[in-house]
Amino acid sequence: MQIQEKPPFETPFEWIGGESRVRALVDRFYDLMDIEPGYRVLRASHGSTLEAARDKLFWFLCGWLGGPDHYQARFGHPRLRMRHMPFSIGIEERDQWLACMAQAMTETDVDPVLRERLQQSFFQTADWMRNRGGV
Repeated sequence: MQIQEKPPFETPFEWIGGESRVRALVDRFYDLMDIEPGYRVLRASHGSTLEAARDKLFWFLCGWLGGPDHYQARFGHPRLRMRHMPFSIGIEERDQWLACMAQAMTETDVDPVLRERLQQSFFQTADWMRNRGGV
């Protein structure tokens, strides 16, 4: 059995650097989605503007990471799978979301240990969000 070391901070929110760093991560994520051809399928699923999505992901991640629960204060329980059902999410969308977030975390200098832990959690959540099979 391998024992993991205790993280250097009480919450991932503190570890990432608080609201300003979560905002930087989210903004880079959506900027990449908007400009990188490799994320075109993901971008197409977001409609003509990304502003509402930017705010919602920022609000959600703050609470999910252990900081202020802005999303729940505005909208109630996230109910992620239900809220994403109107969107067609398959393996390609999942993989583009994960790649885009991984690139955003790298480019915003998220600590490598935290980045690895978040990537594992993001994969589990993104895979659970799939609502269609195949690519």
